[in-house]
Amino acid sequence: MSAAVTALAALANPSRLGIFRHLVELGPEGACPGDLVQKFDLPGATLSFHLKNLAQAGLIEAERSSRNILYRANFQEMQGLVDFLTRNCCGGDPGKCAPEVRVPARKRTA
Repeated sequence: MSAAVTALAALANPSRLGIFRHLVELGPEGACPGDLVQKFDLPGATLSFHLKNLAQAGLIEAERSSRNILYRANFQEMQGLVDFLTRNCCGGDPGKCAPEVRVPARKRTA
């Protein structure tokens, strides 16, 4: 449970959540700090702080390639967090977990 608390605390910050979601969207390709600085318009030191926090929570991984660092989402840890949050969902009845699909009524035009 402490790993889940650490991960959720890291994601509780809007900047870190945005960075993490962006890295998830990029998949295994990941991103370099320079790309993230431009995308999120953050000073380098602030970005570094957020990346360190996400890495300490196990949500991202850094890979050094010569002079560059590539950051990627840690999909195994992300899935572990999702599994923890949904364990025993709806009392173990998966049929209750699916949200009811509602089709919005069409507006009539005159």
